[in-house]
Amino acid sequence: MALQSYNPKINQAFGEILAESTLGEIDLKVSQSKHAFETWSVSSGQQRAEFLEALAAELESHRESLVQRADQETALGLPRLNGELDRTCFQLRRFAQIALSGQAFKYFVDPAVAGAPPVGHPALLKLKIPLGPIAVFAASNFPFAFSVLGGDTASALAAGCTVVVKGHPAHPQLTVDIMTLIDTVQRKLGLPGVITLVQGQSFEIGYHLIEHPFIAAGAFTGSTRGGAALQAKANARSRPIPFYGELGSVNPIIALPDGISTHEKEMASTLAGSISLGCGQFCTSPGVVILIDEAKNIQSNDLFVFELTSSLKEQKPHAMLTSGIRSAFNFGVEQFLKFGAHPLVYELSDSIEPRPFLASVSATDFIAHEQLRDEVFGPACLIVRSASIAQTKEVLESIGGSLTVTIWGAEKKSESTVGILRSAMSIAGRVLFKGVPTGVAVSAGQQHGGPWPSSTTPMTTSVGDDAMDRFLRPVALQDYPDWVDQSKGYAI
Repeated sequence: MALQSYNPKINQAFGEILAESTLGEIDLKVSQSKHAFETWSVSSGQQRAEFLEALAAELESHRESLVQRADQETALGLPRLNGELDRTCFQLRRFAQIALSGQAFKYFVDPAVAGAPPVGHPALLKLKIPLGPIAVFAASNFPFAFSVLGGDTASALAAGCTVVVKGHPAHPQLTVDIMTLIDTVQRKLGLPGVITLVQGQSFEIGYHLIEHPFIAAGAFTGSTRGGAALQAKANARSRPIPFYGELGSVNPIIALPDGISTHEKEMASTLAGSISLGCGQFCTSPGVVILIDEAKNIQSNDLFVFELTSSLKEQKPHAMLTSGIRSAFNFGVEQFLKFGAHPLVYELSDSIEPRPFLASVSATDFIAHEQLRDEVFGPACLIVRSASIAQTKEVLESIGGSLTVTIWGAEKKSESTVGILRSAMSIAGRVLFKGVPTGVAVSAGQQHGGPWPSSTTPMTTSVGDDAMDRFLRPVALQDYPDWVDQSKGYAI
């Protein structure tokens, strides 16, 4: 099957036709990755940092052409794409510093204690080793930051793993352009095969990659359906491997009593911008707003809905990433209406740029129909009218898992705020008390991953310093000889 670039702005294909990777070519790339792992896995922090820094510099030196290409294939706009390239280089350099600091080589010495167990025990040295070649599945909505040189690749490299990238078919030429730059750096530093690339639209390509016996783990950002299919393949192997998938999320916002009072217009305007940001194609786009209709705040809630409706009607989202994503948006909206959502902002259209969608539904109906809890990728949001704090907790429980939950109006400690916080923490990886969930900081304290369906492994994060831990495995060495010396600062 052939690959070709597609310009969402004009709904037309353009550029040269690219061939999909064959199964034999995939086997070759994985074998190259396995061979490179033998030396990269025992590289020093200095070597890893040098590679990551060089990759960032190469991206920046070709900024103009890369951003132009990305805009042609995604319609995300030059300001957004320049910012995303900055974030990608920041991630690469941050993991370079982490590698240089020795975090990937941390170890724990547990000296021998004389005597019989349980008090006595032999000498133990606990360390972490890189898993092996990692299959990284690039995302459609972040052509830089979650793609070929995105966070998964950067963190895996810092951990001492090699990477086989499965490029996303939504931006195939950009993927080739970036891989060309990577190969330039790899030749210069004498690191062939540390990063390799496979391309294609066929599901079989992704399945073959994740099933390859040399692949030690998978990292994926995308739809729940796609991630679940790949996870099933990873689990069905004769030797199952970890699969780190960041999937769908509705990112509920809860307005507690007095949470929006006197600020209805301002907060509605901010939320409307968040719903439409990037045409709603963010993993943390707010898809559910829960309003608690107690007697004292029904009037405020109604005013907020009015202001949100007005603000959202004024939003003009740009074209969606692909025609398939555009069709899926229409289908998701139709499902909401089919299962009882009352439309507030709704304009059915097949135009390239979708119109925002806003609808209202009772908490009872939301809990009863799982179709109302599905993520609709795009500028769509449901207002859920809840009767009480207790019913709001039931709404959160029905969602099951989310990357984020935002709580407005929890400034003072009370039985209600503590209870809602506990419910939010039980389903989300990140809980916000101000603002909106769009925007994920790359930092030491970040957690980007929550219970299913937001991710496959809620104990890990795909953003932030701890992302590297996904690609390291602990090993204990008992009664180890003197030559096992970790003071040198890199792997054995």
